[in-house]
Amino acid sequence: MSFFIPAAVAQEAAPAPQGNPMVTLLMFAGLFAFMWFFIIRPQRKRQKEHQELVNALKKGDEVVMTSGMLGRVEKVDEDYIVLEVAENMQLKFQKVAVHAILPKGTIKKI
Repeated sequence: MSFFIPAAVAQEAAPAPQGNPMVTLLMFAGLFAFMWFFIIRPQRKRQKEHQELVNALKKGDEVVMTSGMLGRVEKVDEDYIVLEVAENMQLKFQKVAVHAILPKGTIKKI
């Protein structure tokens, strides 16, 4: 009969070793601290800086959009800005699409 049922199946499994639950809690706390300092905190900082940049937009600023388009701000609304990207060509964008404010005169140099 042992030919059909291996001897290892019939043996009783050894009990699993019991670890200290404090070690597990410390591991989770360490993982949370790692994620906080290397992922969550820097992202919140970048988000806050971008919000300050968007709130500081005013007419005449030269900006670069996330798409790479350059333009001069002609009008600022609550959620939108109107950019002059060429002579007599104005486009409307969401304010959150602004990537950076450029120094004055940058567009003329390009």
